[in-house]
Amino acid sequence: MYRVLYRKYRPKTFDDVSGQEHITAVLKSEIMSGRLSHAYLFTGTRGTGKTTCAKILSKAVNCLSPREGNPCCECEICRGIEDGSIFDVVEIDAASNNGVDNIRDLREAANYTPAAAKYRVYIIDEVHMLSIGAFNALLKTLEEPPEHVIFILATTEVHKLPATILSRCQRFDFHRIGVEYIAARVREVCEREELTIEEDASLLIASLADGALRDALSLLDRCISGTDPITCEQVMRSAGLAGREYLFAIADAVDAQNTAKILQFISELYAAACDMERLCEELIGFYRDLMVVRVTKDPVGLITASSAETQRLTEMAKRISLAQILSALDVLQEASAVLKRGGSKRTELEMALIRLACPQAQFDEAALLRRIADLESGVRIAAPKAAAPAEPIAEPKVQAVKPQPEPKQSEPAVNDLPWEEDVPMPSDDDVPAEQPEEEQPVLPPEPQPQPERLQEQTEQSVEVTQGEIAQWNDITRIISRKNPLLGAQLKGSRAYLQGEIVLIDAKFSQFRIMCKSDPKNRRDIRDAIQSVLGKDYRIGPYEKPPEDQSQDTFGAFLNQMREAGATIE
Repeated sequence: MYRVLYRKYRPKTFDDVSGQEHITAVLKSEIMSGRLSHAYLFTGTRGTGKTTCAKILSKAVNCLSPREGNPCCECEICRGIEDGSIFDVVEIDAASNNGVDNIRDLREAANYTPAAAKYRVYIIDEVHMLSIGAFNALLKTLEEPPEHVIFILATTEVHKLPATILSRCQRFDFHRIGVEYIAARVREVCEREELTIEEDASLLIASLADGALRDALSLLDRCISGTDPITCEQVMRSAGLAGREYLFAIADAVDAQNTAKILQFISELYAAACDMERLCEELIGFYRDLMVVRVTKDPVGLITASSAETQRLTEMAKRISLAQILSALDVLQEASAVLKRGGSKRTELEMALIRLACPQAQFDEAALLRRIADLESGVRIAAPKAAAPAEPIAEPKVQAVKPQPEPKQSEPAVNDLPWEEDVPMPSDDDVPAEQPEEEQPVLPPEPQPQPERLQEQTEQSVEVTQGEIAQWNDITRIISRKNPLLGAQLKGSRAYLQGEIVLIDAKFSQFRIMCKSDPKNRRDIRDAIQSVLGKDYRIGPYEKPPEDQSQDTFGAFLNQMREAGATIE
């Protein structure tokens, strides 16, 4: 009968174990010196060699002629343990033998001396599956077993083990096996099987194995049935991958906001029986590689890709901002979690990619920043001429209900406009029909296009005119996300730009109290305004002037009469 590769090439000695030298060196030293522990705990992810090392250790402690800590694999004890004819080495699956009665039977059997070997070894695989009662039944025996008994516990979820069990064992943590170790082992197996494999194909298998050598050999088993030599395309077909070209094409379509191409690519892959859940994981890995290339100068060693793919990733990372990459990872991670729960996998992945391609369909901070960047890229900014510098624009004056002191040169950083005093900004409907010219309040001008000026804060700035701020809804959304309580007070509000001051017309009176009492609230408002308008404006409350101004008009008339020389009693 054909034996699968991971069983056929399972290591026989510690020297054959790949990528776990920090563990095998200690075990060999203990065996050579005779300082054996009564209980070992092997923990780590799947396919890293836990059970394999447990079996090698059981042979090494009973071997009749060990060689530098390794079993000889030739004596009758080693051969008997290997073929299962010696019953002194017992392997227990805790997933199906997790009750108290199973552990009681184990304790009773442990009292008997070995029949053929020197030690009776109990290998308990997936030990975290034992029940609480079973753990309690094992405690005393695990702490003080008979001298001829050795326990070897193996688990992938060490956090589920009670602290009382952990304190009684000598713990070894198995690391994920490196890509270079797995690729070298794959090439070695291919050489023994008289197969030819491309180097890039071995690296791809090692990358897909995610640190598990057993998974790599299982994937190689599926590739053997194809043509010789084994190529990257063959590995992709065997693993059900979309291929790197499709990943680049999908990422380009997302960056270009071409939803039609995205749906076309998904349709083609779905028709080719590509697993949508696996495709989502590939896209997550692809954007992860983009992130690494974007934030590091030398990504070699941090990503698994050929030199040509690394160059393509570098060129793409220059076009896509880090905020877009992180937003894509967040959306795809959420989609991956939904795909694992079931439902329409194709539809869920299509929705996730369309959200990435359409920032207006997203409401997170990264998507909002991308929308702002798109808006800024459409605004042309002209530099002022050197020969004739532009004259400063006269700011419109505002008549206040209460007199306002003129601002000083050094103004406060947070609350430039005192919230104890209301700063009015009259609208067109509030202006009296007739007023003396010298007492006529100066109204803010109608919104006019302002001369384009370079901003110091950003390379491009949103063009903002005097009067009502059209982007106020975007500003309030940012405030609501950062400060929900303050954002609730801004529902239905409006804001006006008056010179260097943003006047806020809020419907709720609690808003003024919050801004007046807490500098953080004022800072949140100013930060949101700066992120959208590209400039740090001062803020203040908006209040309409009184509708009845007849008294002021009559007083102005009396002043005019007095100046004309009339006597008024």
